[in-house]
Amino acid sequence: MGSRSDSIRWGMIGCGGVCEKKSGPAYQQVAGFELYGVSARSPGKAAEFASRHSIPHHYTCPQALIDDPNIDAVYIATPPDSHCDLALKVAKANKICCIEKPMALNFSQCQLIQDTFESQNLPLFIAYYRRSLPGFVALKNVLEKGTIGTVRQVSWLYSRFPSDKDLRQIPNWRTDKSVALGGYFDDLASHGLNVMTFLLGPVRQAQGICRNQQGLYSAHDAIVANLLFESGVTGIGSWNFACDSYQDKMQILGSKGRIEFAIFGDQPASILTDQGSESLAMPTPDPIQGPFVQAMAEHLRGLSVHPSQATSASHTNWVMDKILGVL
Repeated sequence: MGSRSDSIRWGMIGCGGVCEKKSGPAYQQVAGFELYGVSARSPGKAAEFASRHSIPHHYTCPQALIDDPNIDAVYIATPPDSHCDLALKVAKANKICCIEKPMALNFSQCQLIQDTFESQNLPLFIAYYRRSLPGFVALKNVLEKGTIGTVRQVSWLYSRFPSDKDLRQIPNWRTDKSVALGGYFDDLASHGLNVMTFLLGPVRQAQGICRNQQGLYSAHDAIVANLLFESGVTGIGSWNFACDSYQDKMQILGSKGRIEFAIFGDQPASILTDQGSESLAMPTPDPIQGPFVQAMAEHLRGLSVHPSQATSASHTNWVMDKILGVL
C-alpha cells in the first residue's frame, strides 16, 4: 500500500446510479485520491462505466479488484446484502474501505465488520454523507449553541407514492425483504435516522410497528417508530411508501424554539424562536458526496476526524433493527 501522504488509489465495486453522479466523480475530484478501477456484476458494465468516466482499469469480479496490489482502498457500492462479505475480503487484503449505507444487512454484520477493521487498525468509513454536508453541520452548530434551548422532541414524517416500477412489480433490492426487510425504509430512512444521531446523540431505546399495506412487494412499506435518546430527548418517526403525496419534514423542538428541515433536497431549514424566524441554507454540492470524500482525505492525512465511521453507522443499523423488530 502506498504511503498515506501519496495519492491513494481507489477501486470501486459497483457502478450503479449512486456511483454515476453522487460518489464516483468525488473520488476523481478530491486531491490525493485517484479512482483507479471499477468492477460490476453485470458483464460489460464495468468496462462501459470505466470508458465513460475515464477510469483506467476495470475488473470482471470484485475479488480481482480487491487483490490488485496497485489499489490502496476499496469503495463498496453494492446492495447491502453483499457488504459484509466484501468488507471482510477488503480487510483480509489489508486495505482502507468505504461502504455505502446502510453499513450492512443487520446490526450483527455491522459489529463483525467493525471488529475486524478495528483489530487490524484499518480505516473504515460509511457513506452517510449528510454528516459532512455544510447545511447539516450548520444545524448541529445551531443546536450546540442552544439557539432553541434544551432539545425535547424530534419527529420525522416521510411519505411518498409508489413508483411506476413498484406498481409494475419490477424486481428491486429495495423492495426485496431478503435484502431490505424495511423496503425503502432501509435505503432512505437510514439517512434520516443517522442525521438524528449526528444532531442529538445515540438512541437508547427504539421500537416500531411495520406493515405491508400495498402488497406490491415482499418488504414493508409502512413503518412507525418511537425513540428515546440517551440525552433524554424523545422521538417519533413515520415512513410510508404507499401514499398519494410526498412529504419530508423533520422537526426538532426545544424549550425555546424549534427547527424544521427536510432530510432530502436543498430547501432551506427554518429556525423559529421568540426572537423571530430565520432561514438556514441547505445547499446540495455537486457531487453530493464531495464533502464526505474530502473529509476522508483529510482524515487519512491526520488533519481531522471523519464524522461517519463504523461506530455511528453500526448504531444506525441497531436502531433500524429495533424498529423492524429484528432485535
